[in-house]
Amino acid sequence: MFEIDDYISELIIPVDSKCVGQTIFRLGAAIEKETEAVVVDLIRGDRRLPAPSEYEVLKAGDILMVKAAPEDLEALIEVLDLELAESKDLAKVPLESEDVHLMEAVITPDSPLAGKTAAGLNLRHYYGVNLLAIARHGQRLQLRLSQTLFIIGDILLLQGSDASLQAFLKDFACLPLAERGLRIGQTSQVFLFTAIGVFVAAMLLSAFNLLPVQIAFTAAAVIMVLAGLVSPKEIYESIDWPIIVLLGAMFPLGYALESSGGAQLIAGKLLRVSEHFSPGGTLAVLMVGTMLLSNVVNNAAAAVLMAPVAITLAKGMAASVDPFLMAVAVGASCAFLTPVGHQSNALVMAPGGYHFGDYWRLGLPLSVLVAVVAVPLILYFWPMAQFRPAP
Repeated sequence: MFEIDDYISELIIPVDSKCVGQTIFRLGAAIEKETEAVVVDLIRGDRRLPAPSEYEVLKAGDILMVKAAPEDLEALIEVLDLELAESKDLAKVPLESEDVHLMEAVITPDSPLAGKTAAGLNLRHYYGVNLLAIARHGQRLQLRLSQTLFIIGDILLLQGSDASLQAFLKDFACLPLAERGLRIGQTSQVFLFTAIGVFVAAMLLSAFNLLPVQIAFTAAAVIMVLAGLVSPKEIYESIDWPIIVLLGAMFPLGYALESSGGAQLIAGKLLRVSEHFSPGGTLAVLMVGTMLLSNVVNNAAAAVLMAPVAITLAKGMAASVDPFLMAVAVGASCAFLTPVGHQSNALVMAPGGYHFGDYWRLGLPLSVLVAVVAVPLILYFWPMAQFRPAP
């Protein structure tokens, strides 16, 4: 479970509600007895009253924008005789039942929801899904839920049947945060074991040098499509095309860095530094430099850019290229200092309630730990003295 902010929910005051004729002050007192929810806005017709006065008298049809934890919504509805504004068709049944379930889902960077509204997508009509609330860290919602533009990292509280929620997750590329009796994609055990077997076979063929790694895993992907384990559409959607384009652009850049003498220049500077350090120290400098670059650009791009530098540095030291390339590989995989270094960092930023500066607090000691542990192990398994000509 992610620790997330309270949701902003819309609650309607029906005609027969005990809240009609009461002031915000008395409503707040009643709420505090049951929950820790807070009324943040009041909508009355076309008027919106942010932080309404405690002496404001509530009327039937008013819409309360309430900041509350998911578990408090049920109590608010039952105790105060309120209704969920985005769930009128299910207002007479509990939030969860045998056929109706709740689910928390986060909007991923690949989701088509970003930049759209619930009203524009007509989720209830086309998918049978109700948007009950939105959690957005550090920002206040300026519009009603149905009119609020979704952004990457928003956490949605959804209500619907198993089938409708599954269809929503698949079509809008959202990830469930809290599973509430929901199974995403019911897969038979035969398909599961077949997929695992194909994947393990590809790993073994490449590990024992029976097939090149690119051929082994490409063949595994083709077999999975032919066996019906994965559809061509799912394969196409799973390809990270921006990364493919980025790598396609970075390979010529890496070649240009090498052919223009840029790699030689950088390696020469590192060689001067290496005169004051041991071979392990030089390796650590290369790894740390790759780590810093990986936190600014994509990790694959950092590896492409630093590989020519590592090869040139190995030639200058008359050492094997293996430890230097391994240092680049490890350094490029350690993007812990910023949320932009890797997609995973950005994805957990909003659900975890993190700020940009939070990453280096844990990422810096973790990066130091990786360098301290990785450098001796690299030198142990790939000694510099074991000279191999650079490719």
